[in-house]
Amino acid sequence: MTHEKQRIWMIQQLLNEEPEYKGYAIPDDEQEQKNLLRALMNVRPPRPISQEFLDIQDSYLAEENARAGITDIDTLQPCKLDDRIILWQGDMTTLRVDAIVNPANSALLGCFRPLHSCADNIIHTKSGIQLRLRCNHIMTAQGHEEPTGQAKITPGYNLPCKYIIHTVGPIVDGPLTKRHEALLASCYRSCLKIAEENGCQSIAFCCISTGVFMFPNQRAAEIAVDTVRRYYAETGSRIKTVFNVFKDLDLEIYDAILNRSFN
Repeated sequence: MTHEKQRIWMIQQLLNEEPEYKGYAIPDDEQEQKNLLRALMNVRPPRPISQEFLDIQDSYLAEENARAGITDIDTLQPCKLDDRIILWQGDMTTLRVDAIVNPANSALLGCFRPLHSCADNIIHTKSGIQLRLRCNHIMTAQGHEEPTGQAKITPGYNLPCKYIIHTVGPIVDGPLTKRHEALLASCYRSCLKIAEENGCQSIAFCCISTGVFMFPNQRAAEIAVDTVRRYYAETGSRIKTVFNVFKDLDLEIYDAILNRSFN
């Protein structure tokens, strides 16, 4: 089955799952097909799916992710502050690293908004349907929503990372408080701890709680770097930490902390 036929086949299978999608026409345009497939994956509830679908999906996503390009952590330069810390601007789903951190919501099932641009949505889309199924298994066993500041770990499935670590950051709805700051620091500590418990030698963090969670970017970066450095000091850990940024604003903030403002 060609790459294009795999995509069309998966779209048809997902359309067939829902009676209200009956008769929905699959577009001819490649990008529109990709958008439709992603949207259908985004809204699909965590219910069982055939092994045939997963096999075809895995083959398709492996090709898609390879086409996007993969950056190996070993090719990245450490910052001046600490040789265990790396600053990198790019798409975290293309990073070959032991673990990446997903800024999840408290349901821990991924983003259900079709084609939403959040990291949670993109990670689940590129990892595959298995990720939501695994997260649902974890949350069903837990029996309650994921508390802010803790972490759960899953396989990376079709991503180049070995693991995905899911953490719920604090939402700043009003003035920033010490409680917000403590919870954000807890996210970083929890992720580092669970990563090392699972044998990870490297981890990539996004800018947790910034963006739609409204944590001020400057303060979030300060807490992130300080928490990682405290963890190193307290544990003697040699785990490599990548601070992955997407926006130029965050690149400037982290660069100032990691490469220009150090003792």
